Amino acid sequence: MTTQETDATSIAETGARILAAVRTAVVGMDDPVEIALATILAGGHVLFEDVPGLGKTLAARSLASALGLDFRRLQCTPDMLPGDVTGSYVYAPDSGEFVFRPGPIFTGLLLADEINRTTPKTQSAMLEAMAERQVTVEGNSFPLAAPFHVIATSNPIEYEGTYALPEAQLDRFMVRLSVGYPEAAGEAQILLNRVLRRQEATHVAPVLDAARLVEVQQAVEAIHVDADIVRYCVEITRATRNAQHVAVGASPRGSLALMLLGRALAALDGREFVRPDDIKRIAVPVLAHRLTLTPQAWAQGVDSALVVSGVVSQVPVPPTVGAAA
Repeated sequence: MTTQETDATSIAETGARILAAVRTAVVGMDDPVEIALATILAGGHVLFEDVPGLGKTLAARSLASALGLDFRRLQCTPDMLPGDVTGSYVYAPDSGEFVFRPGPIFTGLLLADEINRTTPKTQSAMLEAMAERQVTVEGNSFPLAAPFHVIATSNPIEYEGTYALPEAQLDRFMVRLSVGYPEAAGEAQILLNRVLRRQEATHVAPVLDAARLVEVQQAVEAIHVDADIVRYCVEITRATRNAQHVAVGASPRGSLALMLLGRALAALDGREFVRPDDIKRIAVPVLAHRLTLTPQAWAQGVDSALVVSGVVSQVPVPPTVGAAA
């Protein structure tokens, strides 16, 4: 057995333990939680978007706990300022100088709860941190420790008191995931779990720590990506730029996200190579939030997820091992 195969098997076993830990607190979110985990393993950031009350924050907290990272929760509000996120300089009477006091973004995993309830100016304060893993305050740059990830929750923009995330901010999230309403049995299980806990708080035991997570992320980098898969990612992304109802299609960052996340999904499945089915599975969560639809499309109620699904159905699947028939 090669080292690469051993790495993929180890990642799959570790991933299964993490998902099992999350399931002790979260019910009926297996697919979005698995994709969120794959996103973290691929080095990306996650945006959960759906109506209130579906457990987005619980899912994010549980995943953070299972990963064993130091994490901070930032409750976003309309009066929040950029300095409340990044930190700011404060006067120290003992030294007579201004010293930098780090904000909550200096952590292993930042849970930005209801991110679109704060203003675009404050939302944009996270851009540099998400893209470059550093924060610049008053001309001075402060590096963030590795690993650093953001898991944000968001309510639909039609809800009162919300601000649409800027396109540049959305593009920094590798995926946007929708939780959806649980099935009746799942909803009943949520209630039963609450009765059995006899308290509101949930606890998810850590499976990893920061050092081990970095090792797993490095192992994901060794997963093989065939040239046909690379072309498939590029063709899907390029097709969004010419799709009907689309004013601005996905950028090359979308192609890169498809490839990186496809690699992580393959590793979680115990494979040392990416299949076209991996790319198909993640096309909507990776690309839909990167599209800008035409005004006519908005007026007609066209959904960007349907646009991406249509594009995927039209792009020829490469004749690679594991391709869908």
